[in-house]
Amino acid sequence: MRTAPTILHLDMDAFYASAEQAAKPSLRGKAVIVGGLGPRGVVATCSYEARVFGVHSAMPMAQARRLAPNAAYLVPRFGLYRDISEQVMRLLRELSPLVEPLSLDEAFVDLEAGQTAWDAESARLTGVKLRGDIRAVTGLTGSVGLAASKMLAKIASEQAKPDGLVLIEPGTERELLAPMSVRTLPGVGPATGDHLRRAGITTVGEIAEAGEDELVRLLGKAHGVALYAMALAHDVRPVVAERDTKSVSVEDTYDVDIHDRVRVRMEVQRLADRCVRRLRGAHLSGRTIVLKVRRYDFSTLTRSETLRGPTDDPAVVREAAARLLESVDTTGGVRLLGVGVSGLADYTQEDLFAQARTAAAAASAEELEHVEQEEADEAVEEPVPPAERRWHAGHDVRHAEFGHGWVQGSGLGRVTVRFETPGSLPGRVRTFRSDDPLLEGAEPLPLVERLGGDVGAPAGAPAGGEG
Repeated sequence: MRTAPTILHLDMDAFYASAEQAAKPSLRGKAVIVGGLGPRGVVATCSYEARVFGVHSAMPMAQARRLAPNAAYLVPRFGLYRDISEQVMRLLRELSPLVEPLSLDEAFVDLEAGQTAWDAESARLTGVKLRGDIRAVTGLTGSVGLAASKMLAKIASEQAKPDGLVLIEPGTERELLAPMSVRTLPGVGPATGDHLRRAGITTVGEIAEAGEDELVRLLGKAHGVALYAMALAHDVRPVVAERDTKSVSVEDTYDVDIHDRVRVRMEVQRLADRCVRRLRGAHLSGRTIVLKVRRYDFSTLTRSETLRGPTDDPAVVREAAARLLESVDTTGGVRLLGVGVSGLADYTQEDLFAQARTAAAAASAEELEHVEQEEADEAVEEPVPPAERRWHAGHDVRHAEFGHGWVQGSGLGRVTVRFETPGSLPGRVRTFRSDDPLLEGAEPLPLVERLGGDVGAPAGAPAGGEG
């Protein structure tokens, strides 16, 4: 392990919720909860003001509404979050060529590799400057941990939350770790934590006292040896700039179980197209198509098909996913569908389209005629009405007369909009017909609207909590 705290871990504070507060002046200092708003939705993240009520990430949205009925509930805007993330990652790459992103809002940086830090004081000054630059560029706050290893840097950033900086001096690690819960260490989840607790081990110091042999007896060789080393503050994992992507996938959970087979097929086709768009966006192709189906009884099935070579052709992926669906019984209802591509490569094989067509043609003519007739019958019996515009809570809109705003809520043929921008005062609320021709969707505005602008940090953040 290093002798200087030159590993930096950045964790943006309540990232999705903070981005929404920065974009919407009327929500600053208020409880904001971002996630799926349907009956089966879960909380993606929430502001610190919402955490006062006991709301936390991964909580069922129905439970969050009971705990904080007056909070603002918003649908995620991942396009906006990715744009902000790219701005933050550019700042990190100015510090070092070794930046390891873990998610949109979290990354490790090797400051020594970038020659931006070589001892405790230079590391601390770099961390202070980074936090200021993030605030100036995005209007948001991030917490920084500095230590001699990745594990300790992450622990330090957790201690720094929200909007702080913690540096762990080399030589103080074991004393710092000793009183902490075993759950602090990477890889110790609820099951392992309960197993250790039953053995009388609840703190990191007690893991160190138990010794390697006892840990191996309790958890097995690989896990026991690794856990004992971490309890002694030994972590030699390097910061890795490029992390190999193993698969690309998309999935949707439905508010109401889908029973209609034709609808299931249409959803699979739509997901296949989304998956290919994401695949092409990453300049990748893949040769194994994966279908995921979670049925009404929560049983989850996966089916896969491996092609002769990699592809990023939407027709190939659609047809492979459709063939996989034929082997799955969905008569009881479907609550989740997903399509993925693995076996990734950076090239494609041009003859796969013909291959997929040949495979599809091998299906029986009777079955295909039956499917086509079924679709035709449904079209006659249940004509599809024109698509109604959907207004998602939190998403941006523009009105020809009142300008830029965001959707506060919609239903019963009405949509309520608050007209404000990141740099304005809290705006006025107006309600329109949902089919109002003067109202249309809009792209998010930059959080910092002018050079040197500052939208302000979320107010009322308590001294501590999760990111």
